[in-house]
Amino acid sequence: MLTLSQKAIEMPASPIRKLVPYAEAAKKRGVKVFHLNIGQPDIDSPECVMEAIRNIRLNNLAYANSGGIESYRKGLAGYYNKIGIGVESSDIIVTTSGSEAVLFAMAVLCNPGDEVVVMEPFYTNYRAFAVQTGVTLVPISTKIDDGFQVPPIEEFDKYITPKTKAILICNPGNPTGTLYSKESMLKLGEIVKKHDIYLLSDEVYREFCYSDEPHFSAMQIPGLEQNVLLLDSVSKRYSMCGARIGCIVSKNKEVMAAIMKFAMSRLCSPTVEQIAAEAALDTPAEYFAAVKAEYIHRRDVMCDMLNKIPGVFTPKPMGAFYTIARLPVDSAENFAKWMLEEFNYNGETTMVAPAAGFYASEGRGTDEVRLAYVLKVEDIEHAIKCLEEGLKVYPGRK
Repeated sequence: MLTLSQKAIEMPASPIRKLVPYAEAAKKRGVKVFHLNIGQPDIDSPECVMEAIRNIRLNNLAYANSGGIESYRKGLAGYYNKIGIGVESSDIIVTTSGSEAVLFAMAVLCNPGDEVVVMEPFYTNYRAFAVQTGVTLVPISTKIDDGFQVPPIEEFDKYITPKTKAILICNPGNPTGTLYSKESMLKLGEIVKKHDIYLLSDEVYREFCYSDEPHFSAMQIPGLEQNVLLLDSVSKRYSMCGARIGCIVSKNKEVMAAIMKFAMSRLCSPTVEQIAAEAALDTPAEYFAAVKAEYIHRRDVMCDMLNKIPGVFTPKPMGAFYTIARLPVDSAENFAKWMLEEFNYNGETTMVAPAAGFYASEGRGTDEVRLAYVLKVEDIEHAIKCLEEGLKVYPGRK
């Protein structure tokens, strides 16, 4: 009898993408859909990246080194050192996206049945990577009313068992936009030291911090050199989502040697995209300053409009380009489908990501949605107006 694997059965559908057929159907009906469901920036990639791609002159598109093109890894080391993360190129392995970095980290550090503690809501694909590696995600809940901040550190002791191998964080956070303070990071470091476990730190949104306090990396926590794995990507930083280039950074030589075996098994990350990623290291500071200012403006417009809608609440995120909003609805997923299937306002509607898929605890996030402020301000204004009008007539409004 033909069957599927248990992993295939358990593999979750993406809450970010699973409603795409409804959006496509709406478009075919002539409805304009504003996509606030996915973190695909509309910001142009840096010109130095596009110029490098246009000027590639290769007679043979050959394999790269399994750990990444040497000049790119040296350039990455320079980038990290400039922002206060002291590493060498030998501490870096280039991956095929930040997603592969997370997957490799779980596969190398954990046996099937081992546990990784994660604060929920969390990036939904962490669950998918856990299924692929047989890892059990252990969620510690955070609350929308306090901006999804790190819970009291003593809470972590309740969730760490002999099976716990790591704590996994995203800072700044997807899907919440939460930025962890230096104080919170140092406290996390104390827990990691106390239990002698790993700290996996997804920092792909590092350049998008909106507080006066600079981003504090897990790699900067004193005394954790052997415990920390930094997981990174070019996707958001340089608006290069399609390039699929990331990296793992760690000073733990045993861990990096094991990760290299996984890197060898897939031969190499894409050569052309590594050339583009290396060129991105020359992106001028003015680019980041302009992008940051634009996202702050978009955030302020979106959050101000949302919080003026009766029954809606969203905290003001201090990083990344997402926010989670609580809606006065019976089911955020049903509402999201209804907005695409049955509603439009002046021929327009809005697509959001139901937030339940970002939680591991049953029943959490059922009245919440994640919204990405990756559209121009004018489009954000139209999108939130559609949301407001939809909430007025949605049959399942609470």
